[in-house]
Amino acid sequence: MKKQAVLSLSGGMDSSTLLLNLLTDNYEVTAVSFDYGQKHNVELERATELVNYLKKNNLDVNHHVIKLDGLQELLDSNLVKGGDDVPEGHYEQDNMKATVVPNRNKMMSSIIQAVALSIGNIKDTNVIIAMGIHAGDHEIYPDCRQEFRDADFEAFKVGNWEAHRVSVSTPYLDIDKYGILQDGERCCQELTIDFDEVYSKTNTSYKPTEDGYSDYKSASSVERIEAFLKLGRRDPVQYADESGMVDWNVASTHVKNVLERYTSE
Repeated sequence: MKKQAVLSLSGGMDSSTLLLNLLTDNYEVTAVSFDYGQKHNVELERATELVNYLKKNNLDVNHHVIKLDGLQELLDSNLVKGGDDVPEGHYEQDNMKATVVPNRNKMMSSIIQAVALSIGNIKDTNVIIAMGIHAGDHEIYPDCRQEFRDADFEAFKVGNWEAHRVSVSTPYLDIDKYGILQDGERCCQELTIDFDEVYSKTNTSYKPTEDGYSDYKSASSVERIEAFLKLGRRDPVQYADESGMVDWNVASTHVKNVLERYTSE
């Protein structure tokens, strides 16, 4: 029997790369995506597109989308439908606190833990919960901090029989988004799949257009583009603004200017 892993697959760059990492390491992966009323729910479409692409390349993934119906109207965050506009700028700026979704990772981790333990009990085996947290996770998001993760997992162990079957894997904990992309290159080569095809089926934008194109001004997009610039590759997703689609050179030049302004402050 293959090793078992459960992954929270947002449809973003980090969790998608971690999915490749797990497949490279010969895990049977159960990937869970969450619809909590996020404005950028195009990420769920991207997650499904990626899983379908992998299946066409004989890389099977058990993918499930869980809808948290009725939640969005109760949440105070600019990331959910009905909230104020998502702010622009660099991730470390204070205005990015408006993108915090109260207790988001706790809600998701509780479900992921339940799935992992259920798989462990049914198959009588150990299961890892794979998490894409990385060195670039920010103080803006308290539920990305390691102390939260440790406390949350301790509560899981106290609250469940057979919890010893489940452990947590965080292979990107000490690397940034650039390092994650480097790992993505490695995994694509080992799995003999196309890097651009993979990353065209991811979304990192918190402000996608109605047609699903990524913006290049919100903090999540700025950080993603910065990673591609460091890697020396064009990002295969299509970027756009209020005037329509824009060339990669326009998006990347904007990000270079943002980074230059931020580092000079």
